[in-house]
Amino acid sequence: MAIIITDECINCGACEPECPNNAIYEGAAEWRMSDGTSLKGNLTTPLGNTYDAEEPQEPVDMDVYYIVTDKCTECKGFHDEPQCAAVCPVDCCIDDPDYRETEEQLLTKKEFMHL
Repeated sequence: MAIIITDECINCGACEPECPNNAIYEGAAEWRMSDGTSLKGNLTTPLGNTYDAEEPQEPVDMDVYYIVTDKCTECKGFHDEPQCAAVCPVDCCIDDPDYRETEEQLLTKKEFMHL
């Protein structure tokens, strides 16, 4: 499963630099699939979403930091636990109940982004 940031977020920014996939963005910030990955051009993610990797995407949240589900691997292949949750001072980085993925699926997503 992916991780989400709840609206209890205090916008401290501790999570953003910890993400190995650059999946965490400040509220209201546009994001790109190419940010922090080796992705280029038009692509379809393992979750089935299609993007131009360099094209700016609409923010997922306007008020607090957010995590792009298509880029979140729960740090599988990098760390033993999600680093955003490990450093969050208010415990607002939690499992996203809407996106349940196996460890194999998360590792496939990691390989997809980091060729």
